[in-house]
Amino acid sequence: MTPQQFIDRWKPVALSERATAQSHFNDLCRLLDHPTPIEADPRGEHFAFEKGLQKSGGGLGFADVWKRQHFAWEYKKRKRNLGDALDQLARYALALESPPLHIACDTDQFRVVTAWTNTVPVSYDISLDDLREPSKLEILRAAFHEPTRLRKGGSRADLTRKAADRFSSIALRLRDRGHAPEAVAHFVNRLAFLFFAEDVRLLPTGYFRRALEEVAGRPHETNALFDALFAVLQKGGRFGLERLPHINGGLFDEQPALPLDEGDLQLLIEAGRQDWAHIDPSIFGTLFERFLDPDKRAQIGAHYTDAEKILRIIEPVLMRPLRAEWDTARAEIERLTDRARKKGPKAKEWQRAEERRSMFLERLRTLEILDPACGSGNFLYMALHAVKDLEHSANQECEVFGLSPRMPMVGPEILRGLEINPLAAELARTTVWIGDIQWAVRNGFYSRPEPILRRLETIECRDALMDSPNPSTVAPSVEARWPRAEFIIGNPPFLGGKMLRRNLGDRHVEALFNTYRGRVPAEADLVTYWFEKARFQVERGDTRRVGLVTTNSIRGGANRRVLERIAGDMPIFSAWADEPWIVDGAAVRVALVCFGESLPGEATELDGRSVECINPDLTGKGLDLTRVKRLTENQQISFMGNIKGGAFDVRGDLARAWLSAPLNVNGRPNSDVLRPWINGLDIVRRPLDMWIIDFNAMGSDNEAAFYEGPFEHILRHIKPERSNNRNADIARNWWKHIRDRPALAHATKDLTRYIGTARVAKHRIFSWIDPIVIPDSQIIAIARDDDTTMGVLHSRFHEEWSLRLGSSLEDRPRYTPTSTFETYPFPPNLTPNISAKDYSNEPNARRIAEASCKLHKLRSAWQNPSDRVRIVPDVVPGFPDRIIPLDVTAADFLKKRTLTKLYNERPQWLIDAHAELDRAVAAAYGWPEDIAVDEALAKLMALNAARAGIQ
Repeated sequence: MTPQQFIDRWKPVALSERATAQSHFNDLCRLLDHPTPIEADPRGEHFAFEKGLQKSGGGLGFADVWKRQHFAWEYKKRKRNLGDALDQLARYALALESPPLHIACDTDQFRVVTAWTNTVPVSYDISLDDLREPSKLEILRAAFHEPTRLRKGGSRADLTRKAADRFSSIALRLRDRGHAPEAVAHFVNRLAFLFFAEDVRLLPTGYFRRALEEVAGRPHETNALFDALFAVLQKGGRFGLERLPHINGGLFDEQPALPLDEGDLQLLIEAGRQDWAHIDPSIFGTLFERFLDPDKRAQIGAHYTDAEKILRIIEPVLMRPLRAEWDTARAEIERLTDRARKKGPKAKEWQRAEERRSMFLERLRTLEILDPACGSGNFLYMALHAVKDLEHSANQECEVFGLSPRMPMVGPEILRGLEINPLAAELARTTVWIGDIQWAVRNGFYSRPEPILRRLETIECRDALMDSPNPSTVAPSVEARWPRAEFIIGNPPFLGGKMLRRNLGDRHVEALFNTYRGRVPAEADLVTYWFEKARFQVERGDTRRVGLVTTNSIRGGANRRVLERIAGDMPIFSAWADEPWIVDGAAVRVALVCFGESLPGEATELDGRSVECINPDLTGKGLDLTRVKRLTENQQISFMGNIKGGAFDVRGDLARAWLSAPLNVNGRPNSDVLRPWINGLDIVRRPLDMWIIDFNAMGSDNEAAFYEGPFEHILRHIKPERSNNRNADIARNWWKHIRDRPALAHATKDLTRYIGTARVAKHRIFSWIDPIVIPDSQIIAIARDDDTTMGVLHSRFHEEWSLRLGSSLEDRPRYTPTSTFETYPFPPNLTPNISAKDYSNEPNARRIAEASCKLHKLRSAWQNPSDRVRIVPDVVPGFPDRIIPLDVTAADFLKKRTLTKLYNERPQWLIDAHAELDRAVAAAYGWPEDIAVDEALAKLMALNAARAGIQ
């Protein structure tokens, strides 16, 4: 059929019967060289008329025509509103498997609207006469054959970022002119909502934009204009020639508008050129929050969680139990409607089925969901959408069973939020309001109720941990009480335990410690307080299930003790232990932890896989390494390095100038107080050639002053800062390091070398260190000089043990003396409490030592090729030789030869060397040399228990 033949045939026809619609569609198939539904799919499984008649004798057609992954199509009588047809398709999109195109047609007009997830919809309008134009005909051809060709709308995220950027400029301009952040937030929130309201047709089309353009050249009139407009929107009524709706919700209150200048108005006009109907409120809220109060939010680690991560909590915590309840209710409704259909339309079973549906819908309508650190509302927004989707899906299924249609009733009232930042709390309310309206519009339900916004007093602006601690005292504060809520979800602030005082202040932190003493370790990260409070909510029956985001450091150290208490009281039923995540351009690793009441038959899931249980270190398979104990045989061997507490470290050239200087007036050389110094970067990258001034042996600053050059340096760079230190001992002994680790010095004094590893590093790498070198606190020093111990530490068994028992910083595992080294059971007869001389001839020890030496030799050859370096003595005897590049070219080459790079690339020779070492270590334990890591860990755990005397 040609386009002209199609036009001639259907031009005079006024659609009145469904059969005519099918005839029209079949002709359209012939025009577009596509089989008809009956020809293409006689069973109606992927292409069908009247899609939705899923049960014989009941139900209804959700779409006049449907093609899976292509379109849903609805006919209307000619000259009727195609928007009504599109609303109907939107209402039934879930039942129709969310087709990417919604098409309405009255035989004379076609309207094609794209509906891909997370893209801005695009609408194509085509008249019957337009089919003569190839470009218009191609739109319909694409719908039938290749719908992705019509996917031209930008992403919602890009649209939202542009909108937020414009508003950020306006907000910053207002802040720079001295307006309070709360007033700025409230004012620009109103303006943003007006753009959104206009684009979803809550306001007359173009009304707000026209008002802005009208005063663009007279900014002094904006205050009066906005104040009058906001006053009408607060209650509803006439404004000029238009009647405006009653918005309320607290957004339009008595607070006056802020004065705008010409530049502000131009930015607003530019922002108004975007389609605000499809912004993503969660992204907008987060971006907005950052520029409204960036310093305050950064202090407590606020951040945005992407939708995928949020759903990994919402799905198991919230939706899994609700879907299980719906499955039960649906089965009852289906049985009742089957019986009713057999008995007739007046059967009592119809009423019982309606009552059963009503019970479930009321259950959803009265849910209580709490985010106790809600930020700008991302979790609340997505939780509301998930519950509304379930309600919508349940109503659609009931229609299939023959029950009457129902309007959705779930609203923002199910949400509870706590947020200490007033800017974020207001943004959370706006996020939820916009999200609720968007859902209704997108699903074809929005009916413009008045007031349009409901008050969200359940989103509270207050501290989630303490009720108004007195800033002038450290007396115990009152623990904040959380509202009852069946489900708790959220993303509490990330702030490391060592950063609490710096960011929150001593008094606040002392009040926090006193309030939660005995429940949260003082060394724990801030996020763990939310975990403990959520556990307590479950314990006392105020909450059923919890899901929270945290950094993955919760798996180890003091943080894990909070998870241990949770795991002792209730199951952790779902977790993602170590997920990558980007926050403001920085890579971090997060854990998602869900705990509380378990469901009958519920599978425990770790990283998306079923496991027997989830342990407090977020491992599965029943192997709970958190129960291991520190071993006596490993004590006093591993140490954290020196904490200098100031700029005692100096460059090598300056240190060597002092070392080469004449003797001081006391007849002593500067080598008395200068030592080579290394930190973690010296191990994982290249040696930094740094030295440290060490006056720790000096009883007074007068004694230190004899070493003129080094002393003058610390007098300038250390004393001014140290003199004001709150710690009296540190201030008084200003010339000394804060922690000089005498136990480490004692343990290494008779060694020819010792082992060091970076405390925090991507790869667990161990290196040899000369005993004269002072390690920084970012080094864990192990006081052994034998190759056997080095080999055991570099085995994959110890590496995996340290990963499972350690914590992490961002995406880098952390190694600690207590939890990782002192718990590790070395092979029998090769333990650290035995002198290396005593097992030097033992076959297993020799085999490990040879493999360890080989690995070290190969690594050294790769890192410092002999044709690129020269070895020279240092300026003073007794210090380690220096490795110096031969020339500038060699220096550039060597910069790239770091152990991190080596272990990132893992050449085959390195893999082979480690495999040889692993076999030797496995043999020393008496294991099969090809033992799997998980089996080895189980054996190590048993060995730890046996040596620690654990029953």
